[in-house]
Amino acid sequence: MNNTLFFALAAFSAACASPPEPNQNQEPVIMNKYATDTHSFSRPNEVAITHLDLDLTVDFETHTLTGTALYQLERTKGQKLVLDVRDLEIIRVKDAENDSVLAHQVIKGDKHGDALEIELAENTQSVQISYRTSPEAAALLWIEPAQTLDGKAPFLFTQGQAILTRSWIPIQDSPAIRLTYGARISVPDGLMAVMSATNPTTKSDSSIYHFDMPQPITPYLMALAVGDLAFESLGARTGVYAEPGMLAKAAYEFADVEKMLIAAEELYGPYAWERYDLLVLPPSFPFGGMENPRLTFATPTIIAGDRSLTSLVAHELAHSWSGNLVTNATWDDFWLNEGFTVYFEKRIMESLYGREYAEMLNVLGYQDVQHTIDRLGANSPDTHLKLALDGRDPDDGMTDIAYEKGYLFLRWLEELIGRERFDAFLKEYFATFAFQTMTTDKFVDYLETNLLSEMETRPDIESWIFKPGLPANHPRASSSLFDAVDLARSAWVQGKMSAAALPGAQWSTHEWLHFLRKLPAGLRGEQLTALDNQFKLTQTGNSEIATAWFLIAIANDYEPAFPALESFLERVGRRKFVQPLYEALAARPDRVEWAKGVYAKSRGNYHAVTVETLDEVMDWEG
Repeated sequence: MNNTLFFALAAFSAACASPPEPNQNQEPVIMNKYATDTHSFSRPNEVAITHLDLDLTVDFETHTLTGTALYQLERTKGQKLVLDVRDLEIIRVKDAENDSVLAHQVIKGDKHGDALEIELAENTQSVQISYRTSPEAAALLWIEPAQTLDGKAPFLFTQGQAILTRSWIPIQDSPAIRLTYGARISVPDGLMAVMSATNPTTKSDSSIYHFDMPQPITPYLMALAVGDLAFESLGARTGVYAEPGMLAKAAYEFADVEKMLIAAEELYGPYAWERYDLLVLPPSFPFGGMENPRLTFATPTIIAGDRSLTSLVAHELAHSWSGNLVTNATWDDFWLNEGFTVYFEKRIMESLYGREYAEMLNVLGYQDVQHTIDRLGANSPDTHLKLALDGRDPDDGMTDIAYEKGYLFLRWLEELIGRERFDAFLKEYFATFAFQTMTTDKFVDYLETNLLSEMETRPDIESWIFKPGLPANHPRASSSLFDAVDLARSAWVQGKMSAAALPGAQWSTHEWLHFLRKLPAGLRGEQLTALDNQFKLTQTGNSEIATAWFLIAIANDYEPAFPALESFLERVGRRKFVQPLYEALAARPDRVEWAKGVYAKSRGNYHAVTVETLDEVMDWEG
């Protein structure tokens, strides 16, 4: 262990409030501090935010946040602070030290936001902005009581990734930026506020909550949620927040989170964020989870009752290293966040539940990436790991390519190098670049210097990173459990085995997904009826299985499943589930109008991230 690694790990153990000293063997950090980001108007090389203090009031009647943002600045050159904004009402801008008004203007950009330019005085070191969000702010979803589990109180949550934080905070909205922050949030009586920061565990009598994030994070990880919440501890450093009616189920589902945290630390070094808690959101949350530091936001669709979907929690926990600690510098480098995280997630699951369990996840992931390549086209540049998203919504790059192709690349390196050496490489990588950003080119240089230079024959990493599709020598996953499922499926499809004889009652969620995904087209109605009657698939509470089953129902016109499908689409806003279902419906001329009717009723329950995708799928003009 070199000195840099030793001191970085020691800093992690103390939950350091500032980045560790740069490795003297690397080029100075300041040279790589900011990457050119085409999705942000900000110019942090001239003036950068180093700390932010928010003072906001949450108003559920007007669906707005109102208050102030106070910025501490690092000035290198120039007289302008440039922030990203989207649909924000800027009320006043002033020099925070002398209370003098600062001239400012909003320069129109595109649908993704505008530039707020602020003229600084010669000695301005801090700026305060008074502002108000729009009721239509893209990052914010205001949820009526009837849309929550308990049905008693409204709910609010934010989703900043990729470039939506600018719709609730004037900010330098680039992953290349890092800042610390504090906040004072005032909410209606009876509600609790939580953030990606230090959090309360009980409700405040004053309905005012104070937060502190001492470690520097990137703006897309700033997060806020407000609702009728309760907390339960899961371990020394872990716990879960949820609506009271969901709390016991969530605590049962996430019982292994403390074990996951310990397993993660054993792999790649101390956890740098003090606590790891989860917040279970209403079902309209657009993602499976969001890795907001200290407080993962999670969809209730992973609450299956049997802990079968908790690999998502391992994924979000792994982001505490890959993504939150070492962050992609631009959205073109998104695979550096997600590919590393999927690799880390599967190593955690293997550590806790064994190699066969992890291999089932690997096979399903391979199916996902193959489906994505088929959809995008084998030669599409969007199947490169290093993307080119200039002029596009960075959300376009958030596909299984970054996740599963990125994972396969790292697994390929592991198999090439050997697990022990590769683990040591990754552990030092996280320590060396802690609280910094990373570009693909910089990672390649680091990989060349610290790993590949020792090899007699240099491996072809360019085909993985800069070329489309999957290289022919990609790792192959296999599962003996899935082999048994294949035999059972074949026998059932051919009529050699009845539905009652299928061993489905003993199957895990992963085995059921493998069974359903590989069913052939053109199944007979009586086959589907028998399968449904035996295993109650239409009524399943497992959202992964439900989505796979509904896709089969759509393809085969299995009418008994459509009422449950309609209810699912009205209730669930997770894009991973609803997008393929609407796409399958839109591809059926006889189902398009029905689907549009469902979408019209459900659209208001979805977050803007989901709506933007589904409006295109459904050719929505409403």
